[in-house]
Amino acid sequence: MIYTRTGDQGTTSLLDGTRVRKNSIRVESYGTIDELNSVLGFGKHFVQDRNIVERIHLIQKELFAVAAELADPQGTVFKSPLSEAEILRFESWIDEYVKKMDPAPKFIVPGSSQASGILHVARTVCRRAERIMMALDEQEPLNPLVIKYVNRLSDVLYTFARYVEEKQELVNT
Repeated sequence: MIYTRTGDQGTTSLLDGTRVRKNSIRVESYGTIDELNSVLGFGKHFVQDRNIVERIHLIQKELFAVAAELADPQGTVFKSPLSEAEILRFESWIDEYVKKMDPAPKFIVPGSSQASGILHVARTVCRRAERIMMALDEQEPLNPLVIKYVNRLSDVLYTFARYVEEKQELVNT
C-alpha cells in the first residue's frame, strides 16, 4: 500500500521504528540524499559519456546505503556496505578525469550544457546534504565514513561536470 496514514500528523518512522517529526534534521539529511539520487537519475539522461553514466548509476545504488544509514540512528537495523574502498575509488575517478582536462581556472561558471548543468546541480545538492549531515553530527555522531563518502562524492560530481563542460567546449569550437 502506498499510503499508510501514519504520517498525517507530521511524523515518520526511522528504520528502528522510532517516530520523529518530518522536519527533523535526520529526516532532512536522508531526504536530501534521496533528492541527490533523483537529480543524478535525471542527469544520466543528458550525459553522453557512457563511462560517467555507469558510474553515476553505481553511485545511485550506494546512495541508498547512505540514506539507510542516516535513517538508522542507533546503527542497529542497517549495516552499511560502504568502506574506505569507495573513497579510494572516488579518488581514482577524480585523478583519471583530472588528467584528461586542462587545469581548472579559479572560478567555473556552471552549465555550458544540459549535462554539465545538471551535474553541477547534483554537486550543490550533495554539498547541501553534507552541510545537513554535519549539523546532525553535532547532535548525534554519524559514521565518519558516510560523511567522508558524501564529501568525496561532491568532488567526483564537480570533476565529472568540468570534464563534460570541457568536452562540450571542444565540440563547439
